[in-house]
Amino acid sequence: MVTQKNTLSGWISLRKARKAVLSKTTYRGITAIIIFFICWEVSSRLNFPVVGQIPPPSSVFSAMRKIIGSPDFWGSWLVSFKRVFAGFIVAQIIGIPLGLLMGINRVFRDLTFPAIEILRPIPPLAWVPAAVIFWPTAEMSITFVTFLGAFFTVVLNIIGGAKSIDVRYIRAAHSLGSRRRDIFLRIVLPATLPSMFVGMAVGMGITWEVVVAAEMIASRSGLGFLTWQAYVAGNYPVIVIGMISIGIAGFLSSTLLRVIGRRVTPWLKVI
Repeated sequence: MVTQKNTLSGWISLRKARKAVLSKTTYRGITAIIIFFICWEVSSRLNFPVVGQIPPPSSVFSAMRKIIGSPDFWGSWLVSFKRVFAGFIVAQIIGIPLGLLMGINRVFRDLTFPAIEILRPIPPLAWVPAAVIFWPTAEMSITFVTFLGAFFTVVLNIIGGAKSIDVRYIRAAHSLGSRRRDIFLRIVLPATLPSMFVGMAVGMGITWEVVVAAEMIASRSGLGFLTWQAYVAGNYPVIVIGMISIGIAGFLSSTLLRVIGRRVTPWLKVI
């Protein structure tokens, strides 16, 4: 019986995965990418002013075949992923409890929100020189900067999600004798989860932007340094490869968060 259940569950999962891969959304995405590369190739070959000196996809793919087998190339991917997820995870560990506490406790929010609002408009890249000076190693300074890229976004989204909760739900729970712990776990936390994952997805995108710039300034490894090194050497195809790699890495990271978010908030599956 257990074997039959496992087999049935595996078959259903395989069917769902096949359906997702062969869906209309996937076909549309692939079609859009093909059209984009065709337009890019034609524009580069015809020397359109809007394209400038950007190499055509054929040159980029030719350079990619040479670089894709290099351990240094994949090492750059690994280093950047480590830095992004280190800063991102620390930002969630600190930002999620802080945002929830600010969302449910008005006194605490009044005490902490002004300081966050003063620091939030400062671009994370503006922290790079200070981080290099204050932190003992380059890795710690880059992790700190990536932390800032994700921290403020998730905090503000959680606060907004908590504020959007219909107060009638909380009053009804109080009138029925619910404890504050139950209200938090059954009303506040589920209601803020969608906003939390939106903040995490946006923060992940910002984190990739920040880590690439930080690697160009304060590191000698990672996808950002790879792109900058190619620029210094005048190797334009590798510059494009670095940019595409950063885009793919950010897409994979955001997709992972969206998949987790859909698992955690199944009640939002309306489409």
